[in-house]
Amino acid sequence: MNKTLSYEEARDLLLSQVRPVGAETLPLEICAGRVLAETVSARYSVPPFDRSPYDGYAFRAADSAGASRTSPVTLRVLAEVPAGSLSPCPVTEGAAVRIMTGAPIPEGADAVVMFEKTEFTAETVTLFSPARPGENVVRAGEDVTAGAVLAEAGSLIDAGTLGTLASQGFASLEVFRKPKVGIISTGSELIEPGEPLLPGKIGNSNRYTFTALLEGLGCLPLYLGTARDETAAIAALLREGVKTCDAVLLTGGVSVGDYDLTPEAMEACGVKLLFRGVDLKPGMACAYGMAEEKPVMGLSGNPASAVTNFHAVAVPALKRLRGLRDCLPQALTVTLAAGFQKASPATRLLRGKLLLSDGEVKLQIAPEQGNAVLTSTIGCDAMAVVPAGSGPVAPGTKLKGFML
Repeated sequence: MNKTLSYEEARDLLLSQVRPVGAETLPLEICAGRVLAETVSARYSVPPFDRSPYDGYAFRAADSAGASRTSPVTLRVLAEVPAGSLSPCPVTEGAAVRIMTGAPIPEGADAVVMFEKTEFTAETVTLFSPARPGENVVRAGEDVTAGAVLAEAGSLIDAGTLGTLASQGFASLEVFRKPKVGIISTGSELIEPGEPLLPGKIGNSNRYTFTALLEGLGCLPLYLGTARDETAAIAALLREGVKTCDAVLLTGGVSVGDYDLTPEAMEACGVKLLFRGVDLKPGMACAYGMAEEKPVMGLSGNPASAVTNFHAVAVPALKRLRGLRDCLPQALTVTLAAGFQKASPATRLLRGKLLLSDGEVKLQIAPEQGNAVLTSTIGCDAMAVVPAGSGPVAPGTKLKGFML
């Protein structure tokens, strides 16, 4: 741990240590947003039969040959087929069947015409143009072919996945559990909302910030408590977290001051430290390790610094803990809407919002990007990477970045 790692090196090292949590079987109706723990294939084709996409008439295309406004073709109507029913008879030469949207194509028919393009009575239908075989016929398996892979293990169950699996008759799915992540705040100066703001005290914003972030990632946050700036107090809460949770996140006490005792408490609990500090601003101060194959993530007490490090280093590991196959953030190139005037001796992450301006997607960065400026994270959905050694960055500069 002598070398200070880049945030990418730190991220990848932590990611290499993490394995998904166990799986559980849940009813389909509560699986949205969960991660599949099994690869799912189609049980049957969708649609399972040739069907009509319109309300109209099914007939033999050959019988419409030469039809026109001046020389229409009239067919006799044999029956009517609503959706969910079968035709009581096949379609024969010179005949048609009245058919509703979604109904199976009757035997013998190979084309459908919409009501609006015909003239009809209860006994006949008149066509004014020829049809090609297969016209307006949705073929069996056009959406899904039996046996095709619908969703792979490690994929997120979105609305399309859920609807597709419902159409295949899946009543339940094997999904990964939501990881339980313990949150520990450290600092003798912290108070909770509703408590009087006494001199020297500050509100415990990190507890609520990371509760929201973890819920947004699909984790189950569990607040374990606030520890005073004492090694034993921090260690007591950390032991409980390692015992009861799948991961533990601490904020505060990871720098190099006399009261920065979180790394010492981590080691006292048997945490194997992977690295301390990363070459990153904000978010340099941190301590990450593993205990009983569970990630322990120590972040700065400065809110914006902690949030930046969390997105850059911790989030991919938590995604893997959820069981997601694709864990790394979505990379993109952003154009800065406004400049940033400070030099960046270390790699700097700029927090901002993606905006569409004059047909171009730009990143509107918060004016203040300091370690403690939590308001700069409001609405933040992307970060731009300023390379180490850069000077001030001008408006319109293109930078690499990633989505949050």
